Amino acid sequence: MLSVAKIQSRSAWQYFLRGVVVGDGRRPVGQSLKDAQGEAGVPPGVWMGRGLAGLGLVAGSVVGERELELVFGELRHPDADRIERELLAGGATPAEARLATVLGQPVEEIEQRDLVPLLGLEFVFRPQASLVVLWALGDDRTREVIERAHERAVARVLEWLEDEVAEIRWASGKKRAKPPGLVAVAFLHWDNRDGFPLLHQHLLILNRAQRSDGAWYALDTRRLYRHAVAAGTLYTLTMTTEVCEELGLATVPREVTPGLRPVMEIAGVPSELIEWKSTRRRRIEDALETITDQYVKEHGRLPDERARHNLGWWAAQDTRPDKKTPRPLEQLLAWWRASAVLNFGKAVVEGLLERCRTAAAVIRARVRPLVDTALAVVDVAAVVYTVRNAFARRHVLAEARRHLLETLRGRAFPPGLDDYIADQALARHSRQLTVPRPGRRTPAPDQITYTADFPWPARWFIAGTDGTPPRSATRYERAQVASLALQNAIRTARTTPPARDGVPAATTPPPHTDDRHHHDDQAAAGPPHAVDHPGRESLLTPAQRAAAIHTHQQAAMPQEYAEGRTTDPGTWMTTPARLAFLAKLTADTETRRRTLADADARRRALADGELLDPAEPVDRRRQEHEQHQQPGHGQDQDQGRGVQP
Repeated sequence: MLSVAKIQSRSAWQYFLRGVVVGDGRRPVGQSLKDAQGEAGVPPGVWMGRGLAGLGLVAGSVVGERELELVFGELRHPDADRIERELLAGGATPAEARLATVLGQPVEEIEQRDLVPLLGLEFVFRPQASLVVLWALGDDRTREVIERAHERAVARVLEWLEDEVAEIRWASGKKRAKPPGLVAVAFLHWDNRDGFPLLHQHLLILNRAQRSDGAWYALDTRRLYRHAVAAGTLYTLTMTTEVCEELGLATVPREVTPGLRPVMEIAGVPSELIEWKSTRRRRIEDALETITDQYVKEHGRLPDERARHNLGWWAAQDTRPDKKTPRPLEQLLAWWRASAVLNFGKAVVEGLLERCRTAAAVIRARVRPLVDTALAVVDVAAVVYTVRNAFARRHVLAEARRHLLETLRGRAFPPGLDDYIADQALARHSRQLTVPRPGRRTPAPDQITYTADFPWPARWFIAGTDGTPPRSATRYERAQVASLALQNAIRTARTTPPARDGVPAATTPPPHTDDRHHHDDQAAAGPPHAVDHPGRESLLTPAQRAAAIHTHQQAAMPQEYAEGRTTDPGTWMTTPARLAFLAKLTADTETRRRTLADADARRRALADGELLDPAEPVDRRRQEHEQHQQPGHGQDQDQGRGVQP
């Protein structure tokens, strides 16, 4: 999971300097950074990014307090003090010496225009709650595996941002270029503000990067913001896959908020332990209920999906506790273990990892490391289209990564599979909306928008439970229905060839898929989309390979909701029985709406004196009344008809 925030000068920068760098705690005024980190028991920050070469820094080296202030506080070279002294000794003026150490446009020039300089962006990475529980209550090796996977996932995201996203801009944004790398510093923290376990890392990315000629310019931070969701899914997918493969675990979908996307948690971690760890969420939910009631009183209606998201943000801000005094990890681990044993018993805590492996063995025996690319492509396209209508490649890429996380259940996959699914979803099931205009700059690939021609799923209402009022189906729930219909269409289009040579009948891809892409997978090193496992036979016919992939797609999810990607069919309302119920509910609602409309029309007709026969249908009387008012149906024509023989 990933969140993004701005790092600006003045008060915002002081907040990061006094709190974030010392374990989300309070740093006393005048205390050195090294002493504060040692007292808090948190590791020091380290430099990251390929852009460090332009500053004479090395990735992985510890960041000093003065370096941090110069780079992220003043947008200057980390060795600016020495450079200034040398220039002043050579006869340069103080202004010239200071200007020589500035990275790009000086902060003072920006502030003279009454603007607040943007120093950088803060990316905060944190794993799923079940992984945090395993890290906090597991043994030394489990913590080591999870921490190493976390650090590698953060490094992978930074590398992806450098390769695919980062751009520098100048000339008021009219000119752009790809920098050789980014400059960042990372701070690893152990707990949240309540003292409960929350492994997370703050990655501060400098809002400056070099051009090929060595000049420093500001980043296009809007691009970084737009790709934050894709970056977050890459982090979750990378970390979860490495931990599951290393420890022999698997994932299961867990519903957090009804109607929203499920979270893929580690199978075998009890929900009680997740709730024990998630102390803030309970306070947010209580505050959200109060805020929602106030919203209903003010607006006279329930909040829609966007409003619920905004209300959730306000609830999180209102319940945010003050910073506490950080404690070393050894003390935190002892306190967490004692608290968990006291609440859930020693057997639950000590046997946690083995129960997770037992649950994973059942899932891994059923789910093979194969991906049906035809179903993956159509699922990704249907979900993105239903949720967003108009979308860009970054949205499709993020959904492709979610699909791999939900389908493979923690199994590894070859690099490039997410990009392949995203490209095929755009090529096969999307059409471009952005049209380049003559004489104008060609839009960048991430600026091109797409849409699809899938049927738009109907809107329905879901009955409330435990006294809660009915709510409208969310966009994600409607996306599940759209994906369900399309996947069933693909499965129906597949034909079963006759059995031959003792080989059982198997399914083949639908006629509109590319057989070459779908079947030409190699045993040793197939194309990027051919996810295979080492023990698979290499001499399988295309029909047999298609049958194996199709069987996997069915086994990747529990049988009770094999038709769609859901967590709880009773909640998500996507099983055939539930869909039939929803269709009947929608039809009854529409019938009642028409009945109320007819009754209202009848009342208006009575008020106007136009209703003579109460038993006469309202629609018929309305039609005759409209014909009576049309030209040619006036009084003169009626009289003319009356004198005819």
